[in-house]
Amino acid sequence: MKVYNTLTKRKEEFIPLEEGKVKMYVCGPTVYNFIHIGNARPMIVFDTARRYMEYKGYEVNYVSNFTDVDDKIIAKAQEEGVSPEEISTRYIKECKKDMADMNVKPATTHPLATQEIGGMIAMIASLIEKGFAYEVKGTVYFRVKQFKEYGKLSHKNIEDLQSGFRAIQVSGEDQKEDPLDFVLWKPKKEGEPAWQSPWGEGRPGWHIECSEMSKKYLGEEIDIHAGGEDLIFPHHENEIAQSECCNGKPFAKYWLHNAFLNIDNRKMSKSLGNFFTVREIGEKYDLQVLRFFMLSAHYRSPLNFSQELMEASKNGLDRIITAVDSLNYLMKSAQGDEMSQTEQEKVNELTSYTAKFEEAMDDDFNTADAVSAVFELVKFANTSCTGESTLAFLRKVKETILKLCGVLGLIVEKEEEMLDSDIETLIEERQAARKAKNFARADEIRDQLLGMGIILEDTREGVKWKRA
Repeated sequence: MKVYNTLTKRKEEFIPLEEGKVKMYVCGPTVYNFIHIGNARPMIVFDTARRYMEYKGYEVNYVSNFTDVDDKIIAKAQEEGVSPEEISTRYIKECKKDMADMNVKPATTHPLATQEIGGMIAMIASLIEKGFAYEVKGTVYFRVKQFKEYGKLSHKNIEDLQSGFRAIQVSGEDQKEDPLDFVLWKPKKEGEPAWQSPWGEGRPGWHIECSEMSKKYLGEEIDIHAGGEDLIFPHHENEIAQSECCNGKPFAKYWLHNAFLNIDNRKMSKSLGNFFTVREIGEKYDLQVLRFFMLSAHYRSPLNFSQELMEASKNGLDRIITAVDSLNYLMKSAQGDEMSQTEQEKVNELTSYTAKFEEAMDDDFNTADAVSAVFELVKFANTSCTGESTLAFLRKVKETILKLCGVLGLIVEKEEEMLDSDIETLIEERQAARKAKNFARADEIRDQLLGMGIILEDTREGVKWKRA
C-alpha cells in the first residue's frame, strides 16, 4: 500500500511503526455551528482510508478531536447570550448526527480540547524549560528559529517567511522576540473562559491542542496525521515544531492532506452565497449521496460541488442499490447451495473486480478508481445473475458488492420496511404493558419503533402512528 506523503512530496510504501497497528490523528472541526460540506470532505475520505486499513487487517487507533474553545465559539456564545460550553456541546451533538448520517465511523477517541488543558500546560512548561518557548506578560510564545527544520512540511523557506512578516504590523508583535514566533498560551480576556496556569489565567493556542491530544491518545510518535490542505501551514507546521521539540522524536511518519472543495467552480464563502451545511444538503439528498460524491474524485484532487454532479452521484449510487435489490429478489426463489461449473468459472472474474478495487485503494486510496471497479462489478451482476442462477452464486456476488461498498462506507442494501401488521402488533403489546404498569417495556417498544422510523402519538382516540 502506497500513500502520498506531504512531508516528502512523493508516494511511499506504508510501513507502520508497529506491525499490524496504525496510529492515526485527523484534525476535527471547531464546533460553533453546523458543519459545512468542506468539513465533510476530510471526515469522509479519511474515514474511508481507515476502513480500508481495517479491511487490510490493521488495528487502527483513530483519534479525531473537537476544538471546543475558540474565538468563534466565544463570539457565537456572546451573540446568543449563553456560555461557550453550551454552544460547543450543542454543535458537537449536531456534528455527530451529521457524521452518523454520512456513515462516518465514530473515532476510537474524540477528545475535547477543554478536557485536555492540563496536558497542554505541561507540554508548554516543558518547551519553556528546554528553551523553545518564552513568556511575556502572561503570553507564551514558541521560538520558531530554535527549531531548525521549521518549514519542512509546507516546504516554506524560513527567510522568505521572515521577509513576508516584515511588512505586517500586528498588535502586540513588539513583545515577541521574532515576528515568526507563535502563541502557545494567551492571557484571559474579560468574559472569556480561562484556566489557571503558571503564567496566569488564560487558554491555550490552537496549535498546542492537537499536539497534546495526539500525544496523549496515540503516543509521541504516530503513523499518520491527516487533515485538509488548508491546515498544512501554519497549523500542522507548528504542531511538528512543538511536538518534536518537546518529545525529541519525529512526530508523524506520513502526512495526508485532502484538497479543497469548490462550489460551482468558486471557493465556498458566505459572502458569495454559496455556503452549504451538511444539514442543508441532507434536506435534499440522502447523505449517502454526498459520501458517494466525495469518493468520486481522488482525495488530493480539487473537487467541484454542483447540483448536476450531486444528481449524477445520486444516479450512480442508485445503480448499485438497484443491483443489490435485484439480487435480493432473485435470491428469494433461487435454489442450490453449490455453484454450477460455469458459475465457478465466473467467480474468477468476480475476484478480478476485488483485485482491481484493492489495486486502486493501495495506490494512495484512489477511491475514484475503486468506485469504477464497483461499477464493473455491478455490470457483471446485472448480466451474469438470472433466474437460473444458484443461490450460492447469487449470495457470492452480493457479498462481494456489499464487502467493497462497506470499505467505501456506502450503505447499498435497503432495510426491509416493517409491515403495518407488525407495527400494530407491537403497539398492542405496548398498550398491554402500560395497562400492566410495565412502563419500562412500554418505553422500550416506543424506542424500538422510533428506531425503525415509526412515530407514535397517544391521543384520546387511541394510539396513532406514522412513518417518519
